[in-house]
Amino acid sequence: MAASQKCLGKGSAAPGPVPKDHIRLYSMRFCPFAQRTRLVLNAKGIKHEIINIDLKNKPDWFLEKNPLGLVPTLETQSGQVIYESPITCEYLDEVYPEKKLLPSDAFERAQQKMLLEHFSKVTPYFYKIPVSRAKGEDLSALEAELKEKLSQLNEILVNKKTKFFGGDSITMIDYLMWPWFERIL
Repeated sequence: MAASQKCLGKGSAAPGPVPKDHIRLYSMRFCPFAQRTRLVLNAKGIKHEIINIDLKNKPDWFLEKNPLGLVPTLETQSGQVIYESPITCEYLDEVYPEKKLLPSDAFERAQQKMLLEHFSKVTPYFYKIPVSRAKGEDLSALEAELKEKLSQLNEILVNKKTKFFGGDSITMIDYLMWPWFERIL
């Protein structure tokens, strides 16, 4: 993996072609959504190049690739562009099938997608709480809501009787959830 530590912003030159036998990830080092895709790339051993984007000062060439201007964004050697973290991760699992992270059983895949939908109700609190704290607002209600949602997730894991949300080994759902758990540990 080749990673640029600097962020490319407005006025920066577009990177050249995607390196041979690689896929390119447009990322931002501290973005938990982009971290999902980085985790999957690394878990699957996919050769990739990382280009960090200054999300407050996005280059025009990046907005041409992804009009939403969001990371993660994948770019293939043929110029195909894929974005949104669950979609990029599923794409990588399908295109690089050597080490499957999604269950092969349709019901189990659906179970993981439903769990991800449930988990998506938790992630906004990782932004709401710091913003409210910075404004000097009372956090007790937000913290209680987050604690309740995390308790529900803990109950799901306990009832599964497995080490990970996806089973006895790490699967896609675990990689999709980890970036937020890492931030609260």
